[in-house]
Amino acid sequence: MKPQDIIASKSSLWIFGYGSLVWKPDFKYKRSEVGYIQGYKRRFWHGDNFHRGNDETPGRVVTLIEDDDATTWGVAFEVSGSQVEESLKYLDVRETVCGGYVTKMVEFFPGGEAQAPVQALVYIATSENPLYLGPATPEEIGAQIAVCRGKTGHNLEYLLRLAQFMRSSCPDVEDHHLYAVEAAALIVVSCLLAAQ
Repeated sequence: MKPQDIIASKSSLWIFGYGSLVWKPDFKYKRSEVGYIQGYKRRFWHGDNFHRGNDETPGRVVTLIEDDDATTWGVAFEVSGSQVEESLKYLDVRETVCGGYVTKMVEFFPGGEAQAPVQALVYIATSENPLYLGPATPEEIGAQIAVCRGKTGHNLEYLLRLAQFMRSSCPDVEDHHLYAVEAAALIVVSCLLAAQ
């Protein structure tokens, strides 16, 4: 499904963010909800040679990997009216700059009590993507993130902001992969600082 196909059929749309969108959507929206989707796990398996890295040293950003037993927490943004087209045009550029993503409609469950799930659009980088890096240990991923920088900023900032979001907005959720990568990256950074 292409975002352009959605524009024609929607006057209102939910967009699910699970990476940098959780703290920096950069598009206008009607409202946002913290919540989760099922059947996917968040992993730092996608390379980024623009926002958080470059061609020589690509950074690592998150994508979603299908897993029937997994749940991924993030933020869904409701856009309506002209915001639908504007947000999709913006996201199409933002996401495709670091390698094309596929879009899917998923069921989003708001974290608040007694709220019904809604259909939400999500961008996912697949293994077909030329920048897809695939699995690695938290130590390998953390070491890569600790030293990469792109046009948007340091890769470490991306990691730390995502971890901060999870701790402040989803304090009861244990994101083992995220926190293991964070711990590994911080060890590398402390070693680099101590060596200076």
